[in-house]
Amino acid sequence: MSTLFESQAPHPLADRLRPQRLADIVGQDHLIGAEGPIGRMVAERRLASMILWGPPGCGKTTIARLLAQGTDLAFEPLSAVFSGVADLRKVFDAARKRRAMGHGTLLFVDEIHRFNRAQQDAFLPVVEDGTVILVGATTENPSFELIGALLSRAQVFVLRRLDDGDLETLLQRAERALGHGLPLSDDGRAALRTMADGDGRFLLNLVEEIDRLPQSPPLGPQQLAALVQKRAPLYDKQQEGHYNLISALHKSVRGSDTDAALYWLARMLAGGEDPIYILRRMTRAAVEDIGLADPPAIAQALAAWDAYDRLGSPEGELAIAQLVIYLATAPKSNAAYTAFGEAMRMARETGSLMPPRHALNAPTRLMRDLGYGQGYVYDHATAEGFSGQNYFPEGVERENFYRPGERGFEREIRKRLDYWEKLRERAAAK
Repeated sequence: MSTLFESQAPHPLADRLRPQRLADIVGQDHLIGAEGPIGRMVAERRLASMILWGPPGCGKTTIARLLAQGTDLAFEPLSAVFSGVADLRKVFDAARKRRAMGHGTLLFVDEIHRFNRAQQDAFLPVVEDGTVILVGATTENPSFELIGALLSRAQVFVLRRLDDGDLETLLQRAERALGHGLPLSDDGRAALRTMADGDGRFLLNLVEEIDRLPQSPPLGPQQLAALVQKRAPLYDKQQEGHYNLISALHKSVRGSDTDAALYWLARMLAGGEDPIYILRRMTRAAVEDIGLADPPAIAQALAAWDAYDRLGSPEGELAIAQLVIYLATAPKSNAAYTAFGEAMRMARETGSLMPPRHALNAPTRLMRDLGYGQGYVYDHATAEGFSGQNYFPEGVERENFYRPGERGFEREIRKRLDYWEKLRERAAAK
């Protein structure tokens, strides 16, 4: 309950505009609308424990608060950053007392992914027996950050990043609350929404900064950029954003979408990713997804890596961009990747079989007496430079691991393999 003095204290615009009804929350109708899972829970006044997973500024805290109000539950907020097991015990004890009096408790835990496994275990009994309805908020993938036992007791709901229309709705609400429009041109207004990058809270903080500026002349994109701070891109080099973006880059290269690949490269570099990590992954793409369809691809990858080592950032980043363009536009083949995987499988299955005797060296008399090297045909001594001998272990059927396609240089390799196969069949028929 706020005091008289507290009510007179200044409050940020984002706090003053915090929705008072679920219907006022923008961008999350798929969850809180009449047909959404959370909307149906509220209509039936029966909440289940849940994890709200979404980017900053999309309304997770507000949804939790309004869920408690809409179902007459006591609202207990905690931040995993500032709380420990002792704080949890106090909340659990209070919730048990309320429950004995016939009242329920909604425990909201912000940044729940910051609790370690032992702390997360503490939630299990009170969630299991209904002492609390747990609503956890996280910006990180719950699959990686929360224990399986907790996930099995809570539904995970994915909140969406606010789109351009949602941000414009918030801008209009802010202007009504301020009593006047913002000093922005149409382009400046669009630039402001772009700067917020889907974060509603950050947008309203920017509005407060702009409202302190002179009301004329209207600000365009360049003036706006010079006066206010752009939101840093959402990217954590150790968490899901890291894996999402490198996956998008690799798959854009594999899919020959050059422009998308350049975009994801730029996103990763702007987020502070280590360029060496990107170079390592692109070198992998050169051998996994291009291979012998374009043999110079691996040389291009290593050359780009060497160029970056010599130049450093930011000059060396152009070498990475050139590599990404080369790989994305190269003919694609995973035939070598697939062949090696199949060969590894057969090697595991066949154990320690010896090579055929004609493939063995015979440096000693004993080895010659045992037949080592016997029957070997020197390929260069044949008319075609190809003997057609079998080099698989004795008693094992030949396998066809490497199956080149009709793209790039592999078209020429296929011609060679087909020619050698005909020679092998001709030799076997004699």
